[in-house]
Amino acid sequence: MSPPRFLSMARRLVGTLLVLAGCGTALADGPRTVVELFTSEGCASCPAADALLAGLADDPTTLALSYHVDYWDYLGWKDTLATPENSQRQLAYAEARGDRAVYTPQLVVNGTVPVVGGDAEAVRGAIRAATEPLPVPVAIERGPEAITIRIGAAPPDLADHAATIWIAVVESRHAVTPERGENAGRPIVYRNVVRQMQPIGMWKGLPMTIDLPITDYGKAGCTVLLQVDRDGRPGPILGAARLLHGHQS
Repeated sequence: MSPPRFLSMARRLVGTLLVLAGCGTALADGPRTVVELFTSEGCASCPAADALLAGLADDPTTLALSYHVDYWDYLGWKDTLATPENSQRQLAYAEARGDRAVYTPQLVVNGTVPVVGGDAEAVRGAIRAATEPLPVPVAIERGPEAITIRIGAAPPDLADHAATIWIAVVESRHAVTPERGENAGRPIVYRNVVRQMQPIGMWKGLPMTIDLPITDYGKAGCTVLLQVDRDGRPGPILGAARLLHGHQS
């Protein structure tokens, strides 16, 4: 589905403390691929993509994230998981690519390659094409008093690059049955839903460590993305890590 021409302006994000949502145990090995699905509870074409993402969420080599957009709310069902920030992130990706192609379901691989989210063959092909692992090691772990994020050094070909460090609250599983709209009465289970996302620093090619306080914010997990910034728009993802609450997502 293609959206209306207008998108809501991104609201200001809440503070860093709220992002650290009761995180659990870090994965030993970081993901090789990051896939971001832009979806909507009000989109009839999206459930197939949501199911595909659910399968990818169980793959330890893939960090699969679901972003609910709000631009279909006018169709009769307000997406209960959507935020204007998610819609803005999708639009920013399109602007960075130069194609301005914004639709649902749309999946973006490693911050650069867009593909129709419900096309299983195309999605898996795009993941297979990302043969090289993410170039910068990123790790996140929970200590008794802090969340610690460690980012490695840049390889020689990225020595002059800088990147934004993003942290997100991720709900591993969320079930919804829309009461109206194109999916009315259809139970849908979403995986790895991004509920909140914000930048926490800049990486300039050198190893760095960030300690953040632990706060009590439910049972959600955390993910970290190290992503190139292209004139204020998201570019290639250089590294990623996830910290899950008690089990792998």
